[in-house]
Amino acid sequence: MNFSAIFNNIGSLILVLGFSMFISMGWSIHHNENDIMAFVYSIAITLGVGFLLKIVTKPKGQIGIRESFLIVTLGWTLAGIFGALPFIFSGSVNTFIDGFFEAVSGFTTTGATIINDVENLSYGILFWRSFTQWLGGMGIIVLFIALLSKISSGSFQLFRAEVPGPTAERITPRITQTAKILWFTYVGISLLQTILLLSVGFTLFDALTHTFATVATGGFSTRNLSIGSFNNPSAEIIITIFMIIAGGNFSLYYFLLKGNWRKISDDKEFRFYIALILISTILIVFNISHLLPSVFDSIRKSLFQVVSIMTTTGFSTADFDTWPSFSKFILFILMFAGGCAGSTGGAIKQVRILVLFKYVFGEILKILHPKAVIALKVGDKIILDDVTKNILAFTFIYLFIFVIGSLLMTLLGLDLESAVSSVAATLGNIGPGFATVGPFHTYSEIPSIGKLVLSVLMLLGRLELFTVIICFIPEFWKTTKLPSIK
Repeated sequence: MNFSAIFNNIGSLILVLGFSMFISMGWSIHHNENDIMAFVYSIAITLGVGFLLKIVTKPKGQIGIRESFLIVTLGWTLAGIFGALPFIFSGSVNTFIDGFFEAVSGFTTTGATIINDVENLSYGILFWRSFTQWLGGMGIIVLFIALLSKISSGSFQLFRAEVPGPTAERITPRITQTAKILWFTYVGISLLQTILLLSVGFTLFDALTHTFATVATGGFSTRNLSIGSFNNPSAEIIITIFMIIAGGNFSLYYFLLKGNWRKISDDKEFRFYIALILISTILIVFNISHLLPSVFDSIRKSLFQVVSIMTTTGFSTADFDTWPSFSKFILFILMFAGGCAGSTGGAIKQVRILVLFKYVFGEILKILHPKAVIALKVGDKIILDDVTKNILAFTFIYLFIFVIGSLLMTLLGLDLESAVSSVAATLGNIGPGFATVGPFHTYSEIPSIGKLVLSVLMLLGRLELFTVIICFIPEFWKTTKLPSIK
């Protein structure tokens, strides 16, 4: 194991995190708030540790498979630890565990919070909460690769270990160029949404913070009642559209900008994703129409909540915990669906679900035609057996962790609905669940050990399970050389 290269790269990652805190501190300075020193202490500690790691280590040797998994897992965990410092020093949270939970929730774009009154937080802390989501949305490792082109050795392994989806898609042959394109696309979409929110009456601060939370599918809001507190239908429409965009594969938008419109229209996963949104919305509209004054309100609130849950954003415009059981169960199912591969959304991902459906249908056909050779295809692409096995294994482990996590939460005293939905909402990086962790409640009542469990689930969900789990397998630490990813 090349520990020198591992900690040197982690040092660079921590430096990027430390410098990013200056922007949030700027809001505190602008508003002359009393949390300026909280950012000063946080920046000093973060940059100090980053520089120390860079000084005492050298980036010698290659970054292989094992090194890349460890860099990504440690990098995201340390992001949660250092990202918690502004919350702790400012007094926004009471304990380190609460600060860690809030920071991990931000970086993993989960949006679950333990803060009961976010409107009482300073501008600097509110901005930091949203900014952590924006940094984590496209991926702090992908940003790291884009900024530091010198790490060409092992950059694909790092990229592969973080980017969501069963396979890591290159837009260009050079992975550093792919990372830059993804981040430029991400920034461009963020700028567009910010401008549109400003045009419908949002302040610059609210436009930026809610854009960060939307494009990253994070869900942190500056208001206790989330988007619903603005009572702004135009803003809801804009946010709904951009949540749908954020739940799609960002690689498609690059090709769209290049003039290749058919890339989106021909993409089976994106079509399946849109169809699932429409079908779920129609079902819920019929189920809750009697609860709202007009059909327009039913469509508006149903569509917003379906998109918010399925893209794992977690914004809310209504207390969906009070909706009929049929609608709540649809939303619960959507917690497992998630966005497309290559999106900022969490959960299982649309392409995996699509492949599973096709795999099951293929197995049924084989019963009727035992000698037939049936190729599993999504669109024009043939899905290789190794990818199919990976998807089957991922789905099994995802559901297994969900069951174990739910059992642990019930053991800690949560009622069944709260326990099950809290695990689904954190493992899928969604945020709000039902009952005591519903859309207008927080995770503050969960015991500290439960918050640690849910924090681990957030990291597992964001890093697609295997990246974290593999670091705890004994063979991972053996000196036998493992093959490199080509």
